[in-house]
Amino acid sequence: MAASKKAVLGPLVGAVDQGTSSTRFLVFNSKTAELLSHHQVEIKQEFPREGWVEQDPKEILHSVYECIEKTCEKLGQLNIDISNIKAIGVSNQRETTVVWDKITGEPLYNAVVWLDLRTQSTVESLSKRIPGNNNFVKSKTGLPLSTYFSAVKLRWLLDNVRKVQKAVEEKRALFGTIDSWLIWSLTGGVNGGVHCTDVTNASRTMLFNIHSLEWDKQLCEFFGIPMEILPNVRSSSEIYGLMKISHSLKAGALEGVPISGCLGDQSAALVGQMCFQIGQAKNTYGTGCFLLCNTGHKCVFSDHGLLTTVAYKLGRDKPVYYALEGSVAIAGAVIRWLRDNLGIIKTSEEIEKLAKEVGTSYGCYFVPAFSGLYAPYWEPSARGIICGLTQFTNKCHIAFAALEAVCFQTREILDAMNRDCGIPLSHLQVDGGMTSNKILMQLQADILYIPVVKPSMPETTALGAAMAAGAAEGVGVWSLEPEDLSAVTMERFEPQINAEESEIRYSTWKKAVMKSMGWVTTQSPESGDPSIFCSLPLGFFIVSSMVMLIGARYISGIP
Repeated sequence: MAASKKAVLGPLVGAVDQGTSSTRFLVFNSKTAELLSHHQVEIKQEFPREGWVEQDPKEILHSVYECIEKTCEKLGQLNIDISNIKAIGVSNQRETTVVWDKITGEPLYNAVVWLDLRTQSTVESLSKRIPGNNNFVKSKTGLPLSTYFSAVKLRWLLDNVRKVQKAVEEKRALFGTIDSWLIWSLTGGVNGGVHCTDVTNASRTMLFNIHSLEWDKQLCEFFGIPMEILPNVRSSSEIYGLMKISHSLKAGALEGVPISGCLGDQSAALVGQMCFQIGQAKNTYGTGCFLLCNTGHKCVFSDHGLLTTVAYKLGRDKPVYYALEGSVAIAGAVIRWLRDNLGIIKTSEEIEKLAKEVGTSYGCYFVPAFSGLYAPYWEPSARGIICGLTQFTNKCHIAFAALEAVCFQTREILDAMNRDCGIPLSHLQVDGGMTSNKILMQLQADILYIPVVKPSMPETTALGAAMAAGAAEGVGVWSLEPEDLSAVTMERFEPQINAEESEIRYSTWKKAVMKSMGWVTTQSPESGDPSIFCSLPLGFFIVSSMVMLIGARYISGIP
């Protein structure tokens, strides 16, 4: 037994990876970056009204406890001593907004997810108050005014949820993105929990000045947000507090372990892909799709629909790094939609098998604009469409079109990135759950017409959080010096079609995107009225709904 323990011993680092679709806890060897064990739990998404997306903050927290507990059990079975876990990092879905009661520890409403669209009318009314010649919101935050970011979600909660209003009046309310909710809970909650966030998550709220690295008084006044409910902003790599979860026996074994890393998921993936040099970029395929390019210590503002965001700040006294980001709302989520809404697959993995059966979409194009279009369009009026259908089209073609959609959307943000940076990327580094789909990776190389490079260990988001935690001052078990970073084995996908065919397919996709726009012209789901498509006649929707129902049954093979 002792010999087998010694083979894997050394300082270990854990990482909580809390995403939109699932929660995971992973444990790495800090000297080799080897993934030793992990556990994953799927998270429910609730859709109470058209355009609304919510999650239960308590379910998210309990999923973290469960993942920690199960991973510790698995480590025990591998004869790995969990007392060697020296630090824990947190990576999280960004922008998703939680308000909770610091006295009871109870959430005051469900988490309003980054994909949620209920705030569109708030965005429209706020945009009228921004002078055309002085977009101070974008210049201070790097972000366009959009339903995507936390400030408008928090504004909605303050306007519409009495429990939130009352807690704010009585000085009981705390706001945070998912990282803040988790760190506060894991460090004691009502018993001294630490209310903090890091610069990467703060930079996605639309309340944070990315130049001064502070909450901005003018922005808080503009959105009507009381500054006392905001978390303290810290670097991405420092000791925030110690784990206190004694109510769970197995997880309680991590009691006293410092939580010392915190990065929004896309920043964590940038770190995990070791994109520490200016011009290095990565694309993560998760619920959405996110391409980030390191721009160094300089804020680069995009002329082509990309966001300027904080990439990381790996220590209190370390410099901040910025990134340009292309954000696509729906990537892996389209596969989940085909599974849960249309029922044409039973598991997400089946999509590859269906797509392989036909090897083409046969002229079918799928624009999954379920939450409008993000980069580079920022078009909230868009909605999902499937076009180019014929009687020959079947579920295999639609599965293939769904995978192509992810690749075409990546091409759009890569083109924007190349125009902004001036130097085209020679290859694309990729990561995330969807990269295990070999058809998707080959399609991506074909559509971009550059090689796609994938690390053999795809859990780069969790790895980035673990690296930040292990490198923190006072922990010091993970060196981020270039010469100490472990070499990563890569799998490479080369383009296999000619450039002309790639361009024809891409230009047809662009036509489909244009047809997805303008579906919603008046939207006020905040009032609780789900009939937000009032610009089109009722008969259109009755006929469309019937066609979609018949089509879904036909595609699914239901008689």
